[in-house]
Parts: sequence; C-alpha cells; structure tokens
Amino acid sequence: MKPFAVTWDYRCPFARNAHEHLALALASGADWEVAFLPFSLSQAHVPEGGAPVWDDPDKAGDLLALAAGVVVRDQYPGLFLDAHMALFTARHDEGLDLRLPEVVASVLERVGVPGDKVLAEVASGAPVEEIRRAHEHAVGQLEVFGVPTFIVDDRAVFVRLVSRPAGDAALALRTMEGVLDLFETMPDLNEFKYTKLSF
Repeated sequence: MKPFAVTWDYRCPFARNAHEHLALALASGADWEVAFLPFSLSQAHVPEGGAPVWDDPDKAGDLLALAAGVVVRDQYPGLFLDAHMALFTARHDEGLDLRLPEVVASVLERVGVPGDKVLAEVASGAPVEEIRRAHEHAVGQLEVFGVPTFIVDDRAVFVRLVSRPAGDAALALRTMEGVLDLFETMPDLNEFKYTKLSF
C-alpha cells in the first residue's frame, strides 16, 4: 500500500472517529506508512481578510493541543498514537478544555509523555509554525478544507466516518482499507453520502 497522510484537529468528532480506526489498525499491526498532518479548524473558519490564528494571541489556546500533538509526533514518536488518542478522548469523551495548558499537560502525563517539556516546546513557537506550514500547504496545494482528509500522492479526500471501532481491530482495519481502496478503485467518485443513517 502506498504511503498516505491524514489531517487532524482535536476539535472534530469525525476526525476522532477516523483516527480511532487508524490508530487501532496501526496498533494491531497494519503495515502502513502514515504521516499525521496538523490542520487548524480555527484557521479554516477565519473570514477573508481576518488575522490568521497563528498571528492572533487571542487564538493561542485554539492551537495548544494541536501544537502539543505536533511536539509528541516529532519528539516522542513511540508515544504518539497513545497521546494522540488520549487528547481526542479528553476532548470528546471527557469534555475537557484542551485550550488550557494544565489540561493538556495532564492528559499527556497519563500516557507517559512529559507534559511540562511538551508545553515548553509549544511555547517556543516552532510547533505553531509547523501547523501553519502544514495547513497552508494542504490548503494551497491540495485544496484541503477540513479534517479528516486522507492524502495519497497529490489526491486529497475528505472522509466522514460516523462510527467508532469500539476496540474491534478487524473492523478498524477493514474500515481504513475501504477508505484507502477508493483512491485506487474509484478515482472519479466525488461524493458518496447516505441521505439518512440506519443505525
């Protein structure tokens, strides 16, 4: 299977669903080369002519967890999937406010990541610059508009999964393989959306 990338922002429940499938499949042995790319939903909703979120001090909290995820991805790669899913869980299952440094640090500490060191790196500004670079590339080169977007070569596809794997690794693997197979088997399929859900 070709290497692929997938965007994330911890604010999106559909990103949580897709990344749960992906993380579980990887943890269960899926042999994929995956790049995790930060994408700011706050920036995606800035009105035309508005200040970019990375230049707006009032929006620093919106980028905090995403920046922490970038630090863990780059500096603690062996703990990334655990920290990644812990941050999604904190936001969507526990209702925690990931704009607060103490909350982000606590979530990271739960999975063995030194929260204080991650926050210190976030404060350096380098992770936010990485978010900016990744976001602007995704928008400018691939017309990405949201999360989760899967990227293979120069093709980007926004995917909205409504269910979670609930610990079922076989389901997670099937789901991800189904998404990725569409890149090869249905390149002209632009939209496939049920009018109502049956579950």
